[in-house]
Amino acid sequence: METFEDFIGQIEDPEQQARTAEVLAWVEGTFPNLGKRIAWNQPMFTDHDTFIAGFSVSKKHLAMSPELVGIEAFSAEIKKAGYNHTKMLIQFPWDKPIDYDLLHRIIQFNIEDKAECTTFWRK
Repeated sequence: METFEDFIGQIEDPEQQARTAEVLAWVEGTFPNLGKRIAWNQPMFTDHDTFIAGFSVSKKHLAMSPELVGIEAFSAEIKKAGYNHTKMLIQFPWDKPIDYDLLHRIIQFNIEDKAECTTFWRK
């Protein structure tokens, strides 16, 4: 089974590798009850086998997916923090700091919002 370390080790750019490791370690340390797994070639965090957040790496940014509901709930704050987002991804540019307070609130929102969810994705 792949681990986050395997995923991180495949990132070619050392700065992107370090930033990705930092963010994943922060999530793991801040939310130690979340499960970890690699799925669809990206690190994911789960709670009672339901998706909470996934991360992916691109040339220009580290992307986080909290599902559409998470994006919609925090769209104004995401933009105010200086990040772009699509319907499913928040884009954290490599050259900007991570707003860990915002990241914390998005993940906490998903944990609470999906507390009774019995499926991996929201329906």
